[in-house]
Amino acid sequence: MSKAPKAPKQKRERAGGLLVLGVIAVLALLVGGGWAAAYYAAGEELPRGAEVAGVDVGSRLPDQAVRAMRRGLADVAGAPFTVAADGGTGQTVRVTPQEAGLTLDYEATIEQAGGGTSWDPRRLWEHYTGGDELDPVVEVDEDKLAAVVDKVNARLGTPPVDGAVSFTDQGVARTEPVTGQGVDPAELRDALLAAYLDTEDRTVEVTLHEVQPDIDSADVQAAVDGFANPAMASPVTLTFGTSPVQLSPQEYADVLSLAPEGGALVPTLDSGKLQALVSSKLAADASAPVDATVQLVDGKPKVIPAKPGVTYAPADVERIFLDLVARPEGQRQLEVPATVAEPEFTTKDARALRIKRKISSFTTYFPYAEYRNVNIGRAAELLDGTLVKPGETFSYNDTIGERTEANGFVPGWTIQNGVFKEDLGGGVSQLATTTYNAGFFGGMTDVEHKAHSLYIDRYPVGREATVAWGSVDLRFRNDTPYGVLITTRFTPSTGSSQGAVTVELWSTKVWDITTTTSPRYNFTDYTTRYNTDESCQATSGAQGFTVDVVRNFHKPGSDVVEKSETITTTYIPTDTVICGPPPKKKQPRPVG
Repeated sequence: MSKAPKAPKQKRERAGGLLVLGVIAVLALLVGGGWAAAYYAAGEELPRGAEVAGVDVGSRLPDQAVRAMRRGLADVAGAPFTVAADGGTGQTVRVTPQEAGLTLDYEATIEQAGGGTSWDPRRLWEHYTGGDELDPVVEVDEDKLAAVVDKVNARLGTPPVDGAVSFTDQGVARTEPVTGQGVDPAELRDALLAAYLDTEDRTVEVTLHEVQPDIDSADVQAAVDGFANPAMASPVTLTFGTSPVQLSPQEYADVLSLAPEGGALVPTLDSGKLQALVSSKLAADASAPVDATVQLVDGKPKVIPAKPGVTYAPADVERIFLDLVARPEGQRQLEVPATVAEPEFTTKDARALRIKRKISSFTTYFPYAEYRNVNIGRAAELLDGTLVKPGETFSYNDTIGERTEANGFVPGWTIQNGVFKEDLGGGVSQLATTTYNAGFFGGMTDVEHKAHSLYIDRYPVGREATVAWGSVDLRFRNDTPYGVLITTRFTPSTGSSQGAVTVELWSTKVWDITTTTSPRYNFTDYTTRYNTDESCQATSGAQGFTVDVVRNFHKPGSDVVEKSETITTTYIPTDTVICGPPPKKKQPRPVG
């Protein structure tokens, strides 16, 4: 019997390799089946034993875990904190999580637990061997948290006080800084987050730290040396064209300030106050010039200087002023870009008027009536301070204006067609007469005046004047080489005393005036009249007459008459006025 020949060595090795692969394949099938079983058994559940702040969320689907968290943490997530300062005053602050901007993100917290299907063996191992304690995911609203920091500092800390520098009319004043105490925002944030889901202790302990002011002593000293002391050392001068405006430290002290900015004290100013200060040195309306004038000050004439009109940009003034006040002595004057309008009547012109002394004065008196107090007082107010330049003609009506309620006048008794009637401005002829006599004795040239048609015995006979808006005026011309200032003084009447009004003329005296008055002549008789008007004023009759007044002009201190003039005045009779209808005539008796 023959033996089968042996197989070659190469064939034996190939057969062994196939056997090994087969074994491995079988084993892989066995392990893979278990792996797959583990994968399908775990599903999307969270790892067993996973917890969030003591709430068991393990072996749950993610949405089930979120619901479990919401139920388990409902009370603690909204519970307030008690914030106390270590070493503080013992006071505490109550802060809610919502107030601090803390919000628990349930979904993000569960997501980090590793829920969801996965073939990763590490994920499967974690699922079956147990999960960890999960850190909650908390969202922080930083703006709300910053507000809580401020609240805690306000209650538990002490705010720092910035150093400051201020300006007074006495000079520079400084306020030293004060260090405060407060919590560190990051420390408070961490402490609140750590205590957020603590179910046992809701007290948050914080440490108070020194809080340095933004403006410290070095900043104060730098501001004093670099700006404040130089600013208050001496005046500054702003030049508008040819018009210099000098401002003293006492005047501009309340214009300046040093404001904290970026940890330093920065010079700033009050624009409104600076513009008002500069305007007061120029004209009330900065775009219009103001003429010089003369006013009575403390009982003496005084020249009030002219002010140029200036048009300029306020921003230029502010910029140049801030530059000037910090400059050293000798460099404290700069020109402001401006358009300058010089006044027509300059300070030099006003001085040339030579208004030095009182040249005439006249006073008249009047009985009590409230309308007289109002009307005469208002007219005197409007007349006071009138300036009549050489060659100019004064007009009473132009100066006083129309007698209207808007101009301050009320109804009163006037003479119209020889009869007393009520009209606005009644009584202003009292001031007209007083002004006429002041001009008469001041040597003014009579241009226009009209006496009352009826003589009123409280006025000097033949030397009085009436006025009516639009028809009768009192005018005199200043023919002297000097200006004339008209001033007034008024004393109201009362139920027990007369009123008085005085008009004074101030100038350089050119003439002494004397006067004579003739006897009355050419008398005319009065009649009786009946008046049924509601505004009727009953009067007693008086004769009319004519009278002559002579005005003599003398050089001051001389008895020699240089010239004279005669003023002839004729008054009509003052009729007897009876308010009411005339009496009925008696019928004659029949004869026979």
